[in-house]
Amino acid sequence: MFGSGLGLFKRNKKSGPLVYLSEPTIIYHTQTEKVILEIIEEKLGSRNVILPSKYGLRSTSHMIKDAEIFVAVAIIGKFTSLVVREVKIAQDLGKRIHTLTIARKGNNVEYLFQEGIPADIEWLSPEETERLYEDFRGEEFSGFMKFFIGDRRRSW
Repeated sequence: MFGSGLGLFKRNKKSGPLVYLSEPTIIYHTQTEKVILEIIEEKLGSRNVILPSKYGLRSTSHMIKDAEIFVAVAIIGKFTSLVVREVKIAQDLGKRIHTLTIARKGNNVEYLFQEGIPADIEWLSPEETERLYEDFRGEEFSGFMKFFIGDRRRSW
């Protein structure tokens, strides 16, 4: 029993470069967020992530300056207005930026991790972000939202 607890402690120990994760609030506390953290660990060798969802809806943008690497999440090729604002801060600070695009392909959710910001990413305004969120909420009844980003009620 002690050994399994020790393994859990090691797995949760922070290590690697400090990474700031800029993600749409719609994926806070979902299975998708967990997968993103696994991708960051795999691709960047880091378990040392500033995760805005841990702070609720309070702004964490001031923490970008402390990060070595900035990861921006794009849902279906779009940066929400929050992510847009944080990307601009990271650019102004000269941070190393990566983009993680999440898209549904058939019955699968695919994750594409890229260095920099792909030219085809759409940068949404606050109004466009609200429309995107409304579209997701409208699809929730058919199960699309749960399939795409995961169910918040499920434990990881």
